[in-house]
Amino acid sequence: MKSFSIGKCFGVLSFWLLLNHPIAAQTTSVAVAANMKDAFTAINSAFIASGKPELRIVYGSSGNFASQIMNGAPFNLLISADENYPLELFKNGKTVDAGKVYAVGRLAMLTKNSSGIKFNPDAKQDKAELARVISKANKIAIAKPELAPYGRAAVEHLKAIGLWELAKDKLVYADNVGMATMFVSTGAADLGFTSLSLAKSPELLKDTSYLELEETWYAPIKQRMVLIKGAPPEASDLYQFMQSTKARQILIQYGYSLPGNQP
Repeated sequence: MKSFSIGKCFGVLSFWLLLNHPIAAQTTSVAVAANMKDAFTAINSAFIASGKPELRIVYGSSGNFASQIMNGAPFNLLISADENYPLELFKNGKTVDAGKVYAVGRLAMLTKNSSGIKFNPDAKQDKAELARVISKANKIAIAKPELAPYGRAAVEHLKAIGLWELAKDKLVYADNVGMATMFVSTGAADLGFTSLSLAKSPELLKDTSYLELEETWYAPIKQRMVLIKGAPPEASDLYQFMQSTKARQILIQYGYSLPGNQP
């Protein structure tokens, strides 16, 4: 398996800074899945504008965050890219309760405009067209499926459409979907799997194009958040704000579906 280690180094460094820096240990800290970066930036700005304090925000892979919390990292709220990691923390007694599904994510394929790969906007259900696009790529960026739900969804998608064998030897792995997206935007990979929310970023769209992928070809990406035991009021306030009309409007704007009343 090909892998880039930069993200892992940053993940380890941030973890040790959290554990060993006395100021950080006293600050309300929020772990946010990388796919949520743009959407959460907007949500956090609205949260602060409502009169709430700024909190310490760290972006990364849900799997790494869950492992760090299990080992004592002082995060107070986990806003995950899937359900499994938060529920595992709940089963291990680390959280207040089972939390809430706050959004349902969507998968997209991304390419840099200079790569020469062009998407047919009507190709999301066209296996032959997707095979053509994958065949043209030399490297395809993907988040590590064992750490990142969007990487897991990408593998499911490739296998469901019968293109895993065509793509597997071209895959380059990143620790989270944000870094997989960066590989494409910098030209390190010709093609990549990312979240629709990141693909729709106005800044990214200056140099890239995306294709939303058919949702029936991968399991629903139910994104859950959980409060860690002992969380201060500020973390609880943000947890509640994530369920507000304002936050839900922002999530829709950034390409997420809403979970309704699902617990």
